[in-house]
Amino acid sequence: MESMIRYIPSPRNLNWLVVFGCVFLMAVALYFQHVMLLEPCPMCVFQRMAVIGTGVIAFVAAIHNPQQTGVRIYGATAALASLIGAGISIRHLYLQSLPEDQVPACGPGLDYLIDVFPMTDVIMMVLQGDGSCAEVLWSFLGISIPGWVLLAFLGLIALTGYQVVRKESQPA
Repeated sequence: MESMIRYIPSPRNLNWLVVFGCVFLMAVALYFQHVMLLEPCPMCVFQRMAVIGTGVIAFVAAIHNPQQTGVRIYGATAALASLIGAGISIRHLYLQSLPEDQVPACGPGLDYLIDVFPMTDVIMMVLQGDGSCAEVLWSFLGISIPGWVLLAFLGLIALTGYQVVRKESQPA
């Protein structure tokens, strides 16, 4: 058993892996936006915020390199950010699966919502979704962008969740 423990990355290295995964996800998102000219819908923007939140928490954890209690706290908060992102991705996939006649009408842009409404109302409106969120603009292997993002969040949840339940903290 002890020989297996030496092959498990340290908490710091796992946090760096999460950070680099989040940087990769944001690079892909920016490539889609600026090179492929796919404008993100409001739900896509919220998913990006969850990726950034997860990455920032993991970055702080990697820099801080805390003891076991801190590893668990950072892991739990990063897992929570990823769970929120996964929930948004699931809602996004649900909207994409609706028949055309059940898709909500397109609403105003996110910039307008933020300028006009309180943030709690903005969050509720975005999570309800609109027609722009139901469009499938790109897919690979039959999976749309929110599907791939959901898979990425599941990987992030696995890595950050492992930090919460890991038995032994190894020095970096």
